Amino acid sequence: MSLPDEKLKKLILKAGIISKIDLPKISRYAKRENLTLEEAIIKKELITDSDLGVLIASNLKIPFVDLSKIELNNELLSIIPERIAHTRKIIVFGRDDKTVKVALSDPENIELLKMIAHKTGLEVSVYYATNKDLEKSFIHYKTDYQQLFEKLLKEDRAQIITTVAYDPPVRKMVDLLVATAYRENASDIHIEPKKNNFLIRFRIDGILRDMATLPKEIHERVVTRIKVMSRLRIDEHFSSQDGKISTQVDNENLDLRISILPIADGEKIVIRLLASKSNFFSLSELGMNESDLMKVTKAFQSSFGMIICTGPTGSGKTTTIYTVIKNINTRDVNITSIEDPIEYRIQGANQVQVNEKTNLTFANGLRSILRQDPDKIFVGEIRDSETANIAVNAALTGHLVLSTLHTNNAATALPRLFDMDVEPFLVVSTVNLIIAQRLVRKICQHCKISKKTPMAEFSKFFSKEIINKYFKSNGKTNEIETFMGKGCRFCHDSGYSGRIGIYEILEVNDKNKDLIASKASAEDIENQAIKDGMTTMIDDGVQKIKDGMTTMEEVFRVTSVAK
Repeated sequence: MSLPDEKLKKLILKAGIISKIDLPKISRYAKRENLTLEEAIIKKELITDSDLGVLIASNLKIPFVDLSKIELNNELLSIIPERIAHTRKIIVFGRDDKTVKVALSDPENIELLKMIAHKTGLEVSVYYATNKDLEKSFIHYKTDYQQLFEKLLKEDRAQIITTVAYDPPVRKMVDLLVATAYRENASDIHIEPKKNNFLIRFRIDGILRDMATLPKEIHERVVTRIKVMSRLRIDEHFSSQDGKISTQVDNENLDLRISILPIADGEKIVIRLLASKSNFFSLSELGMNESDLMKVTKAFQSSFGMIICTGPTGSGKTTTIYTVIKNINTRDVNITSIEDPIEYRIQGANQVQVNEKTNLTFANGLRSILRQDPDKIFVGEIRDSETANIAVNAALTGHLVLSTLHTNNAATALPRLFDMDVEPFLVVSTVNLIIAQRLVRKICQHCKISKKTPMAEFSKFFSKEIINKYFKSNGKTNEIETFMGKGCRFCHDSGYSGRIGIYEILEVNDKNKDLIASKASAEDIENQAIKDGMTTMIDDGVQKIKDGMTTMEEVFRVTSVAK
């Protein structure tokens, strides 16, 4: 950290960023959210990251640098190895005949600066950069992972092939695999055996990407190493196994969920990466517009009722629910959850893991939770009638219940509850809000360009009503201005980097209660909600196309099944 909290408090008080009255609130917020004071101030939007950087740099009496405005190259980056750059938060961004320019968030790291001076034979010129800016700059360390793994194999090929999973080369390979996946913001690692080799793929922004193809002869060693780390049976090759690993990458605690499945050419492994800070979002950062934010805030401020989040697997439902929980997580309430699995640990919440072997199901766990004097309850997923009815009754008796369902859109969640034998009058009395969502890939900011899209092309994806509502075409050329990523090394030539949510939020109100109570169709309920001002997922997606956040192909890809 650039400044100790006490020094930072004095600095922001002196600068008038925050008052003495509000400072304890920010400190409590930072502690509750497991954030540094610096992160908390930025998260609360009291000051921008760069403005705070200028303030801290001035206090430290060193120049400030905004790395996002500087073009970095491989020659400069190679002065400091990637692993050290990540862990020590430092990067080389310039040099001349006499000096080498270094940006870091901890200028008192004298030993590291001496090492750089010794390595380059130049005087080190120190600049301050914020942690956030440094993290974004590490993307410039993009590597050809095929070459990286082949180099590792070449270093000691004989040792890898002839020794067991405990040997340093195999251990180094698995550690490198996890570290590179984490740095690429991958959610999953796929290790897939083929007839003559095995393939490593990362799921990045919801899409699988090939990263490397390696010799079949070391596949078994890699599998054994992962089994040893996750304490699974190394002599079992013909049945599925599940395990987990806790590790650390770049000073970040990382939970790995391991799934091993025997397929035709060997054992396939899928590793899910769960980082402790992956869920540090605000609702606006998730992509909700102002109107939807107000609806969600109103719902979670209620002391009872249900908030249901719907969408297919991988649509970000759990992240949205966790973000809501973080907003209601205060010391004066008892928050208890039943989950399968527990994806992220929430400080202050009591989280229960489903365990079918001990008959700790969602339904049985929820019954036990109700005897634990809860205020707010999170049910990971409503899968059956028993769980649905217990959850509804919990909401009816003075608890705020949050849960998820697998439905295509917001309105179809209601008939789904009816199918689970929940009486319509109970649904009307308990359900406050239904959030339906998808995740779309964001256009890469490094290669984003504007383009003219013919109206006819846009019409392939969306109705004329939608197009006329959000776009004004050029009368002469009949074109619409949109944006795209042309592809670069930072986005693996995909044109996309990162994801954002598109939402539709259905409030249960006086205008649609009669429809719900009479078991009206999902279409009728949706039409009434749209009349009441509900923004559909397609509307929200097209607005994000117009704002240059994503593309029409992405919105169509994730909403085509939601129509």
